[in-house]
Amino acid sequence: MRIGIDIRLIGKNRTGDEAVFFNLTKNLAKIDSENEYLLFTDVTDEGKLSEILKRLEIEDKRNFKIISIETKNRFSWNFLTLPAYLRKNPVDVYLTQYIVPFFVPKKIKIVTIIHDISFNFFPQFIRKSDLLFLKTLIPLSIEKADKVLGVSRFTRDEIVKFYKTEPEKVDFFHNAVSEDFKSQDVSEEKLREVKKKYGLPEKFFLYVGTLQPRKNIPFLLESYAQIKDKTADTKLVLVGNRQAHNFDARIDEAVRKHNLEEIVVFPGFIDEQDKAAVYKLAHVFVFPSLYEGFGIPVLESFEMGTPVLAADIPSLREVGGDGALFADPESIDKFSKALYDISIEEKLRSELMSSGSRRAGLFSWMKTAEDVLGKLQCLANKTK
Repeated sequence: MRIGIDIRLIGKNRTGDEAVFFNLTKNLAKIDSENEYLLFTDVTDEGKLSEILKRLEIEDKRNFKIISIETKNRFSWNFLTLPAYLRKNPVDVYLTQYIVPFFVPKKIKIVTIIHDISFNFFPQFIRKSDLLFLKTLIPLSIEKADKVLGVSRFTRDEIVKFYKTEPEKVDFFHNAVSEDFKSQDVSEEKLREVKKKYGLPEKFFLYVGTLQPRKNIPFLLESYAQIKDKTADTKLVLVGNRQAHNFDARIDEAVRKHNLEEIVVFPGFIDEQDKAAVYKLAHVFVFPSLYEGFGIPVLESFEMGTPVLAADIPSLREVGGDGALFADPESIDKFSKALYDISIEEKLRSELMSSGSRRAGLFSWMKTAEDVLGKLQCLANKTK
């Protein structure tokens, strides 16, 4: 097969979706020396392209090639630039996320990954321009795609149910923790260095992810405010980009309302090589999100032996299993009690760390790459 993969996200400092395409592509390179891969990007800078080659470990892979195509914006990419290239240089299967390319030859089989469809359930948290874009093009893309892949069984079922899609057209795979993350330095010296670099407190609850409204951070702040006097030595660290375009302004309001200015820390974007150490330093990892497609930070916490308190929602149950403590993300009383319990009960903490470590072993990008490659091969074979 000639397999095309949209790798435009790689190198863009995105969170979950970049990690998916990076780790999937990197592990496909490890397991597949037979099929030809064309990796499509809008990056044109030679230095950045060289860095992508190096990070993916494909510098010596003769069956992997980066195709750099300059484009004006994401609209022209899918409607003009990429289709023009594919008409002259067709692939058998093209893998992207969300919005598929239009006006490509029918013999090219299109596979799109849908990380979540939260915008359908929390439209009040999305900018109107973005919502119009998603509401218009996602249904068209799902209809046009030959295969749709969710990142969890929950997401797969949500797509089928919401878009009334034929069940056989939609499948799923599971995300995992990257090998790069697992191999990061978490020595005592590294922990001291990272603590100083980001101004981290001695003891803290940790959140890592975007600071969008559906992540429910104001709720976390209110839950934390309920117990802060009983856990006076434990601060709250919120890792995420406060300058991101969908930053939840209610976060700053909640900090002021509950007088948390001195005990909530915003370290900003964490360098990739420091992430494992940040998780390792945390007393508890907290993930209060109202809606997730998967939840890689939960698995990253498991890998670092950090107890996890997660929102009691289906996708996080699917990921966390018996490795996390779950609480209602809409009940301040229940969530704050769970936060207090996981902070002070050593037996509970020990049990969660043990079961979390076992749970982490069930997910790997190597297994996922094998799974996805099998799905692409099956799709290609059906059309021959």
